[in-house]
Amino acid sequence: MELLPSLLSTLRSQDTGTLDHEYSLMRLQSTVLKRGLSLTTEAGALKENIKKNRYKDILPYDQSRVVLTLVTSDSDSDYINASFIKGASAELRYIASQGPLSSTLTDFWRMIWQHDVKVVIMACREIEMGKKKCECYWAPVHQSAAFGPFTVYNQGETHPSEDVVVRTLAVTYLQDCRAVIQYQFLSWPDHDVPYEAAGVLDLLERARDSQGAHGSPLLVHCSAGCGRTGVICALDYIHDLLVTKQLTADFSIQKIVQQLRRQRPSAVQTKDQYRFIFTAVTCMFERALQSSGGQLCCSLPELKKPEEKSTTPASSTTRLSTQVAMNDTYAVVNKPKHPHPPTTSPTYADVALPRSSRTLPPTHYYDNDATGGAAAPIYSVVRPRPKSAMPACATATPANHRVGEEPLSMGDSGDYHLVPGLPPTDADYEDMSSSVSDMSGSCSPGGIGFNCRIQKPRGPRDPPAEWIQLKR
Repeated sequence: MELLPSLLSTLRSQDTGTLDHEYSLMRLQSTVLKRGLSLTTEAGALKENIKKNRYKDILPYDQSRVVLTLVTSDSDSDYINASFIKGASAELRYIASQGPLSSTLTDFWRMIWQHDVKVVIMACREIEMGKKKCECYWAPVHQSAAFGPFTVYNQGETHPSEDVVVRTLAVTYLQDCRAVIQYQFLSWPDHDVPYEAAGVLDLLERARDSQGAHGSPLLVHCSAGCGRTGVICALDYIHDLLVTKQLTADFSIQKIVQQLRRQRPSAVQTKDQYRFIFTAVTCMFERALQSSGGQLCCSLPELKKPEEKSTTPASSTTRLSTQVAMNDTYAVVNKPKHPHPPTTSPTYADVALPRSSRTLPPTHYYDNDATGGAAAPIYSVVRPRPKSAMPACATATPANHRVGEEPLSMGDSGDYHLVPGLPPTDADYEDMSSSVSDMSGSCSPGGIGFNCRIQKPRGPRDPPAEWIQLKR
């Protein structure tokens, strides 16, 4: 405990730029270490195992992968996309796994049974952003489900908080029955971070209480088993250092994450996740000091929630309110609970660009990318639709706009200004007006046809036949 105040001071002094630089450097070092340590992924790349990987870029290292030895049928193999990770107090403390596929559900339970897993932490939802991220490997409440030779009975579910579901499962195999506790964290968006650190730390505390003194590894998984999974393993590892009094003056989160990445590819997958570890560890150390009666210098604020008042300057209030409303209108499953910062939100000029011209900065990287750059995005991305997100005045074309002139866009000041190089695209905008050459009436070119008078027909017209019939 003597080191905690100085460690806290060091953690608080880290700024965003420094942490981002550390993460970029660590990613480069991971590539060098992979070659230097001769880390390979041959088993996961075998033809018969390719279909067992949820993502082709995330394959377990052969040197640390989980090898299945429990055979339940003639078609069983020893491969599953999961890796062992060493802990601070145990050799095989964690199993970092991808979320099971429909074809690997039996393998998933083979792994749990073989290693006598007691606690499972699930850091994702089954469906996120409209895509299946994990198969359901349990049964509904008070019901049973069969996964190969394994029968899983759901004894009950509790909700200790709005973010967590706790399931008590009874698993039967060959007349033997074991209890497995599953903790599912619901509020962790993919490639993002939770809006506060306390919820994750509370979840880990509950999981450790359920694990007790049992020596089996803690099974942690999300969808790919690298980003969110790596953060959880890192936080629990640091907690073990704290309670076993292994913290030293040269304590380094960067070195701990680097060790995780040697055992599981792409563990801690984004800069935001890396920064979140610092926030959560600061909260963890503050709690430890409070419980021991220590005095805190100050408290590191949690990531801002939507209901908190913004400190944005008045000059950008209108612009931010439009961006936040845009994100809320086109929400996705498990969207972040904190509004995106204005530097990454689309501006009016960005919205006016054709979709082919818009680019998003890379937010996640894969260690197995041979080019060393950002991998092609595997996860779905939902972008706000610009037509309905923008005010009508931002896309309207004045009636006196001349053909061939640059289109107009509205800036932050509310005045129109020229935006060069913005050709119209059929994919983004629907043309509701006729061309100038087709306009033969009195409507102005570019109008949509309402408020136009119907002109009198030209030439004589014959009267209706019934008007000229003679009465008999």
